[in-house]
Amino acid sequence: MTKKSQVHFSSRERRMSKDSLPDLMDGNNARSPSRNSGAKSPTRSNGAVRRADKQERPGYDRTDTSASGWATENEDEDKQTFITRAIWTFVMIAIFFGSMFAGHIYVIIIVTAVQIISFKEVIAISNVPSRARSLRFTKTLNWYFLGSTMYFLYGESVIYYFKHIVLIDRVLLPFATHHRFISFMLYVMGFVFFVGSLQKGHYRFQFTQFAWTHMALYLIVVQAHFIMNNIFEGMIWFFLPVMLVITNDIFAYVCGITFGRTQLIKLSPKKTVEGFVGAWICTVILGFALTNLLMRSPYFICPVNDLGANILTGLTCEPNPVFLPHTYTLPFIPAHWTLLPTTVTVSPMQFHIFLMSTFASLIAPFGGFFASGLKRTFNIKDFGDSIPGHGGMTDRMDCQFIMGFFAFMYYQSFIAVYKASVGGVIETAINGLSAEEQVEVVKGLAKHLYNQGEIGIQVVEYLGENLRLGLKRR
Repeated sequence: MTKKSQVHFSSRERRMSKDSLPDLMDGNNARSPSRNSGAKSPTRSNGAVRRADKQERPGYDRTDTSASGWATENEDEDKQTFITRAIWTFVMIAIFFGSMFAGHIYVIIIVTAVQIISFKEVIAISNVPSRARSLRFTKTLNWYFLGSTMYFLYGESVIYYFKHIVLIDRVLLPFATHHRFISFMLYVMGFVFFVGSLQKGHYRFQFTQFAWTHMALYLIVVQAHFIMNNIFEGMIWFFLPVMLVITNDIFAYVCGITFGRTQLIKLSPKKTVEGFVGAWICTVILGFALTNLLMRSPYFICPVNDLGANILTGLTCEPNPVFLPHTYTLPFIPAHWTLLPTTVTVSPMQFHIFLMSTFASLIAPFGGFFASGLKRTFNIKDFGDSIPGHGGMTDRMDCQFIMGFFAFMYYQSFIAVYKASVGGVIETAINGLSAEEQVEVVKGLAKHLYNQGEIGIQVVEYLGENLRLGLKRR
């Protein structure tokens, strides 16, 4: 009897070993991509593991929860997670609106921080193998390329929007006039350094890392740069796209759990067609209402001409024609139908917001689907844990990047008004005229202003005399 028991136990043990081996191998395979990639292991629910353990135990009584207290622990964990998520949601809302009302410079700082944190999270996914293989300078090169790219993009924005300041400063002028060449040489130095750091036996990994870094630069840093340009063009071009994406995300969830039935895409199993369409309709309606409200504030519609401005000091400008009411004739209303209006007065911005809302609802979510596919590729749940309760910064900004990029391109193509500016005139004079010709321009402007009664004759005489002496000294 004892012998039979021993034989039976041995065969059972062998069966368990065979059955367990694939599971162990699968578990190792599930963890290895994230370890090899530098990302944290996917977040796993302790409650789910415990529930599975309970179900697999032979003779376990599911109704008996008093012995272990596992159900109580699950409830406590879920409650704590909900509280943490709610607290940080309100913190993010407060920071967002506080910075927006405090001034454009604070919004730029936040966008820059989001840019850097998101880049760090994406790069971290494939960064650990460099340490495992003892490869030098891999991480340093990633940050170098980030710095050189940001120098180029930020410099382009500063020179474009603040020509009247940068081009008349003796120290900044050489950097402004040669900015693109300096940026190119910075990149070339990084490229040469990368080639010099190549090691035999690791070429495939190093070139993969090089390509991964440039993909992150394009998808995150370059697109975030256009969001920054939206801020310079007017706070409304930053605030509206952000709110449209947030609104669409909220209503996609609400409509999905209310009447969602049909799965939209396999990458995100919880997304439904009904939630997708319902969110589009709700986003368009809220977009119209929000636009009507923001158009009344010069602080939102005026381009930045003073980085020290805030919601209290405000901004002044000549409004873009897109914000001014325009009367349109309705062609489909017969003239003898006197009961119906034949004209309608709306701002052209109302037509534009419909298209922007449509993009935010039907196209921008694919930025999130792309991020979901990327996370599934590396078998991770979140890009990081930068925001407690919410995962990584990239998890919250995946749709915002492509929406901000679209808003900039749409504005520049259909809304922006191109006219001469002080900075543009100064740039043309500096780059296209000799010193003698620039002096003649100044004299001519002085005489024009005197004839208009803006300055006195003493100013004209002073400028004429001193400018003549300056040319003689040269």
